[in-house]
Amino acid sequence: MTITSQTLGWAGVDTPDGRFTAIFDEDGVVYASGWTDDPAYLHNLVAPSLRGDALEDRDGREVIAAVEAYYAGDLDAPSRIRVRQTSGPFLTAAWAALRQVPAGPPVTYTELAELAGNPAAIRGAASCCARNAAALFVPCHRVVRIGGALGGFRYGLDVKQSLIDREVAAAAA
Repeated sequence: MTITSQTLGWAGVDTPDGRFTAIFDEDGVVYASGWTDDPAYLHNLVAPSLRGDALEDRDGREVIAAVEAYYAGDLDAPSRIRVRQTSGPFLTAAWAALRQVPAGPPVTYTELAELAGNPAAIRGAASCCARNAAALFVPCHRVVRIGGALGGFRYGLDVKQSLIDREVAAAAA
């Protein structure tokens, strides 16, 4: 689906990991999000076919409430918000699989490839995380290398470690 005349909204909120901003449509569907105060940066992460033609500051009540709920301990809150990303079949399947990974101990790229239906696509699983525009709502921070090394994270390894620590502690409680 190509969107040619849609205006996407953005809103932000302060979190313990820094300013979090999300881009969403009029129905509250998230297109991009992450720990930045620059909506233009996030807008550039949206696939061109979905980007629309304008970006404006909006309320974003449900989207921001999900982020606040996450930081208040409802680690599943972001999974209840719809997300729209587009790519090829494997990345689409991997993003969907990633949304099913529960908070707690992270999975490996190998495990994500298996969950996405192609156990041999380990590099594809890494690409899924690297190309994910909707951080937190598609929880790419929940994927690590075999052995537990963090791998990469668009918003810094300190944020990724903070998220993992929060989720592992909650799962252990």
